[in-house]
Amino acid sequence: MMDSHSVLAFALPFGLAITGLASAFAIGKAVAAAMDATARQPEASTKILVNMMAGCALIEALTLYALVFGFALMGKI
Repeated sequence: MMDSHSVLAFALPFGLAITGLASAFAIGKAVAAAMDATARQPEASTKILVNMMAGCALIEALTLYALVFGFALMGKI
């Protein structure tokens, strides 16, 4: 039977990898959608860029929260 230290040692790297992968896909989709929108309406490119950057910042913030949470739990191992 596995104790809590072993479970954390296996689960933390996988959780951080999944978070990083999901973040990469989300940012890629956001940038692709912004490029499509800019191609359709070039005159609105400034507004599209600002909204895309705000969304990407929130995605990155969630990824950094997961990283900090992972490092905090690493201290429990």
